[in-house]
Amino acid sequence: MTLQYRLKEGHYHLYDLSTPASRVTGEHRLRLRTDTVAIAFEASTGALREHGSPLRIHSWANNTRRRLRASGALDRANDIVVVSGPLPVDEINKCLEIDGYCRDMLTRLASLPHGKMNATRTQSSRRTTH
Repeated sequence: MTLQYRLKEGHYHLYDLSTPASRVTGEHRLRLRTDTVAIAFEASTGALREHGSPLRIHSWANNTRRRLRASGALDRANDIVVVSGPLPVDEINKCLEIDGYCRDMLTRLASLPHGKMNATRTQSSRRTTH
């Protein structure tokens, strides 16, 4: 399954690119629509564990940490990081595509532009130039 986020009308849309595009809309199957995106990963390796709506991802991370701590795996529990908010779509998609990219993104998180504002400016500039 190949997944990709796109920003449309101020919302993040997650598409399944492995599905055939609709003959009517030309779009692939929509799997998620959310205002912000959360990404859970291992800080030590940058390996992506989960992504999606912040409520679901934070809940998954808390439950996973609790189970790991209960089994005595404190280091593994403390290694799970969740980043959420209006992240740039290209950064989110790189996390999905490139193994370990989440760790690199985490080091640059403070300098990343606001995901929705950057895309809005890009869409606005495209409209005025055409």
